[in-house]
Amino acid sequence: MVFARLTRHNCGTGASQQPGRPPQDGPCGAGVNPCAVAGGFFFIRVPMLQGQLSALLKETARNFRDFVPVLVVVAVFQWGVVGEPMPDLEQRLIGILLTLAGLTFFVRGLDMSLFPLGEGLAQGLAVRGSVAILLAFGFALGFGTTVAEPALASVADQAAAAAAGAGSLSSDPGDVKHFSLVLRYGCAAAVGAAVALGVLRIVKGWPTTAIVLPGYGIAAVLAFVSDSSLSVIAFDAGAASTSAINIPLIMVLGTGLATLIRGRSPLTDGFGLVAMASLMPVLVILLASLRFG
Repeated sequence: MVFARLTRHNCGTGASQQPGRPPQDGPCGAGVNPCAVAGGFFFIRVPMLQGQLSALLKETARNFRDFVPVLVVVAVFQWGVVGEPMPDLEQRLIGILLTLAGLTFFVRGLDMSLFPLGEGLAQGLAVRGSVAILLAFGFALGFGTTVAEPALASVADQAAAAAAGAGSLSSDPGDVKHFSLVLRYGCAAAVGAAVALGVLRIVKGWPTTAIVLPGYGIAAVLAFVSDSSLSVIAFDAGAASTSAINIPLIMVLGTGLATLIRGRSPLTDGFGLVAMASLMPVLVILLASLRFG
């Protein structure tokens, strides 16, 4: 409101207007006051900003509520079981606040940008009716979002460091980094292939169990047969390949596609892509362990 009063006081009917003379043309057109235009834009944006701030505060409260059980467990075991004060308590508290803020902005940013964009793209491509384009989009969506997954990056880095420490991999930093990148991009390609296969499953109307159950059976057999350390990494990498970024986008793609295709159910046909996306990296890494040891 202060901005509006200043706008009316300073601009009035036009800062360039002289007594006894008609209003001069502004840059926005004849008789248009640029300050009035700015004031109108301001009042249009204020409700939008208030809505975004309210959503951000709600997201912060929700994330803090989810944080409470973790904090309680850590506090109970630190002071009740270990029986020692937490070292660098101030630094730990600052880290918790930064984590809470980062998670809030991260999730809110996804809700505002990537999720609506992915949903719109999925619907637009489905309307075009090209199976090839849908498969290409499914692969690109799965690959791109999985490469960006922080959980997968963490698992890949830890696996590379553990392999180097156990002597299964050279301790050279370049080799360790290369192993981590190969693991990440291999999992990302596997997720992309799984999403593309899931899109084809929805289009054709195949049941999810016809793919998922045999796939996990094959994974179990490969895990028993392989004696490579990669077989142990496979299951953790598969679980980490589907996380906060790609799961919502994959689910939106599946349910949206099933909604648009006649004869498909969003419930029975739309779900199942995440299970396939978690399974495919496991199979790829297990097969790689048999081939490369």
